Amino acid sequence: LIAQQLGLPYFYVRPEPKKHGMKNQIEGYLKKGSKIILIEDLISTGLSSLKAVNACRGEGAIVLKVLSIFTYGFNKSVKAFKESKCDFACLSSLNALLLCAKEDESISEENYQSLLNWQSDIQAWSDERSS
Repeated sequence: LIAQQLGLPYFYVRPEPKKHGMKNQIEGYLKKGSKIILIEDLISTGLSSLKAVNACRGEGAIVLKVLSIFTYGFNKSVKAFKESKCDFACLSSLNALLLCAKEDESISEENYQSLLNWQSDIQAWSDERSS
């Protein structure tokens, strides 16, 4: 929709190449040397987004940025994007959502802190709950 509104070429990236036909991973118009912004709905670990980045780079595109609607803000994703030398930005995040929920008292301080702990170390948070 964004590409259409801006009158720009559009393509999408499959998680992996098709197993039949032309076996494309990228469908649509992607010209070698194109400067692109990849749009994602959600970034959690960043791994699927970076697979798409690598697929586009493999076709000769220059990925300027990954833009997502939402991110959990996991340290793992921040590190993965940094290591891949790929800039990313998000329209909203778990941190922003939690702050709004805390301000309008939709969640208790205890739940707010618990969610921040979950975000910072999912495994430790999970282990703590199961013991």
